[in-house]
Amino acid sequence: MRLPVLEDLPDLSGKRVLLRADFNVPLSDGTIEDDRRIRAALPTIEWLQERGARITACSHLGRPKGKPDPRFSMDPVRQRLGQLAPGVDLLENLRFDPGEEAGDESFVDGLVEGRDLYVDDAFGAAHRAHASIVGPPARLPSAGGRLLVREVEVLGGLLHQPARPFAALLGGAKVSDKLGAIRALLERVEVLLVGGGMCFTFLAALGHTVGDSLLEPGQVDTCRQLLDSGRRIMVPTDIVALAPDGRHTRQVGRTVPDGWRGMDIGPGTAAEFADEITAASTVFWNGPMGVFEDERFAAGTRAVAQAVAACRGFTVVGGGDSASAVARFGLTDRVGHLSTGGGAALELLEHGDLPGLVALREAPNAP
Repeated sequence: MRLPVLEDLPDLSGKRVLLRADFNVPLSDGTIEDDRRIRAALPTIEWLQERGARITACSHLGRPKGKPDPRFSMDPVRQRLGQLAPGVDLLENLRFDPGEEAGDESFVDGLVEGRDLYVDDAFGAAHRAHASIVGPPARLPSAGGRLLVREVEVLGGLLHQPARPFAALLGGAKVSDKLGAIRALLERVEVLLVGGGMCFTFLAALGHTVGDSLLEPGQVDTCRQLLDSGRRIMVPTDIVALAPDGRHTRQVGRTVPDGWRGMDIGPGTAAEFADEITAASTVFWNGPMGVFEDERFAAGTRAVAQAVAACRGFTVVGGGDSASAVARFGLTDRVGHLSTGGGAALELLEHGDLPGLVALREAPNAP
């Protein structure tokens, strides 16, 4: 059964629409640092407004832990949304109420009261069975917004019909956070490239000491099994490490000296990874190669981002820090698809479905 799309909604003239958006934007001292997620909702908002709908949007912002927190007020978002899409109302942060994350039915009642229709355009939250995601489709005619539907189309293509060769590049801190996605990708890709903090658990599985680098001892055996699976997994051959004094850096091989901390892939690894990316017809990238926010450790992520941008195949960057890195290096416009949901993208690749998508397909107007 396909997702209901905007065209599956009944006549919109004068209808009151609850729009679940993903306005979880980065803030600094109450100022929006990047409004990309707000702008991403505009195609859906404009389509609804052109047909006479009255829109009330809702979103979470940060992690306020179920109670009001002025640091996570929607006021900055409300101001920017008013500039980009006049006439759209915006509710306060959904996560100020514990009922949102708990999936509380009474919280859903409050959200849908006085609404005629529901549109979910928050792909970045579609992997959460939260009240605003799974509740309204059971009560109201519903549809996926333009952004959500496009995400599902692109990521579904990676699952079912990627152009080959297909290369996946994973970074980030922990193997345990991405283990399911790693296993799912290994069934589909020709090569898996591993960087970021998670690479040190793989290096430990190969018998190397990793100094003071990030390490998950409980995942070493799992990484060893993955490496022995016969699937093609590439791990770094050189590392940029930080000295115990926190100031000096040096390039090392796969063994990190005692007290030193691996912070980035080295130039040799960056070149090897770039070669694999260049040769691929499909690329999926999720997670930076190092602590790219510090210029001393940005070279690996920059090299990979440049290779993805230059790749002639179809490239998908999976949200979060990867999207931030692409933006930092000025390469956003050279990526085939920039996902708005890192965690949701990984879970869709792992499971083939998400709670938010299931809820939409069970809506009363679902085709």
